[in-house]
Amino acid sequence: MPRRNTILFVALASLFSILRPAISAEFPERPNFIVVFCDNLGYGDIQPFGSRLHRTPNLNRMATQGRKFTHFCVTAGVCTPSRASLITGCYSQRVGMHQNPRDGHVLRPISPYGLNPDEVTIAETLKEQGYATAIIGKWHLGDQPEFLPTRQGFDFFFGVPYSDDMTQAVGQRLGDRLDGKHWPPLPLMENEVVVEAPCDRNGLTKRYTERAMQWIQEHREEPFFLYFPQAMPGSTKTPFSSEAFRGKSKNGPWGDSIEELDWSIGQMMDQLHELGLAGKTLVIWTSDNGAPINRDLNDLSRGSNRPLHGRGYTTSEGAFRVPTLIWQPGHVRAGTVCEELASTMDLLPTFTKLAGGELPQDRTIDGHDIAPLIYSQPDATSPYDAFYYYHRDQLQAVRSGPWKLFLPIDPSAGHPHLEKNDPPQTLLFHLYDDVSCQRNVAAQHPDVVERLMKIADQAREDLGDQGRPGKGQRAIGKTEGQPRAQTLQP
Repeated sequence: MPRRNTILFVALASLFSILRPAISAEFPERPNFIVVFCDNLGYGDIQPFGSRLHRTPNLNRMATQGRKFTHFCVTAGVCTPSRASLITGCYSQRVGMHQNPRDGHVLRPISPYGLNPDEVTIAETLKEQGYATAIIGKWHLGDQPEFLPTRQGFDFFFGVPYSDDMTQAVGQRLGDRLDGKHWPPLPLMENEVVVEAPCDRNGLTKRYTERAMQWIQEHREEPFFLYFPQAMPGSTKTPFSSEAFRGKSKNGPWGDSIEELDWSIGQMMDQLHELGLAGKTLVIWTSDNGAPINRDLNDLSRGSNRPLHGRGYTTSEGAFRVPTLIWQPGHVRAGTVCEELASTMDLLPTFTKLAGGELPQDRTIDGHDIAPLIYSQPDATSPYDAFYYYHRDQLQAVRSGPWKLFLPIDPSAGHPHLEKNDPPQTLLFHLYDDVSCQRNVAAQHPDVVERLMKIADQAREDLGDQGRPGKGQRAIGKTEGQPRAQTLQP
């Protein structure tokens, strides 16, 4: 290198080192926590994960200033069980939230079932450490009073108790099926009171964002945990957005809603900087499961899980692996990527320990402390020896390291790789060498198949399988009285 270029390079490097925020060698002390949990957002729906269709400049900024997790998983392809895992740090099969006789695997309005109040939630562990706690957005873990967020460790709730597609109009079309004729107008709640019904779904992203920022402002002087489960893109074919974004993207309502979600996180990041809280606040952006996607894979009007295989609502990688960004300037290393397996179950143990608390010792928590991965500690690796893919009560696949094994099960109940009339088949994929899960290498690696089959047996023993309860399962909550609809009071 010529001497002039060498001098220039050294000067630029020195300037960069001055301008770049210092990275603490230790974990930050008692940070604030914000978890943005989108609904049905696909792996390939935002620019940091490869989208060329949606404009997400604020998420680009978050990725540039933070850390991208490319193997971050949820525990179910649908809403209720996925959310139960984030809140409890457990597989939904462990806490009984994977299915029930009345609702199937997703809670419906006026259900007698919900997250058991005896479970320990992430909000409860943080409240014990003096944190203010709030949820602003979609709950979907029970709409009866004893199951609402305010009974599960949250000081404040503003949002909808279940999915935004569970409207009275949809219920009327269902009639007696799924007890739809009794569904009320979609309720927007503040704490335990309905304040609007039906709520304006076009305004949810904007309204949630404004209320979240108001709550942050009010609690800026104390440690806080904000669970921010956004409603969008959601479960409808035509997601909702405010007038400022409607019709502005290149991908119809789906794109409009995502670009408004990007605006939302930008507003929040700016506020944290203005309040002097950016370096004190760990922000995680992710999704509850992958996008539904269309049968025509080139039609992205219901999202994209590219380059992963499969659609939401299944046990495919496209359903379980979600786009995840983690941001805390000065602590999370800017512009880095983590390719280690982690999951939403890890948030409860990680946040609890960072807050100075201890995990409950009277029950199994499936998640792990992933602070070493978040803060790029040397030689940090995934804490998972095994990870399970359940569809309701059926164990369909297991993962260990780079390997994902689909068990030889009857595919008629829904299988991401086989048609319902296909015979049972063992499938083995290397998730790093074969990102799209196109090459079944089970025949070439019988030793790996055998090892993962043993892991599957351990899962069945602990968490059960179809018709076989597991020894480690706990009971779902069920209301003692007659469940009532959440409606406006006169």
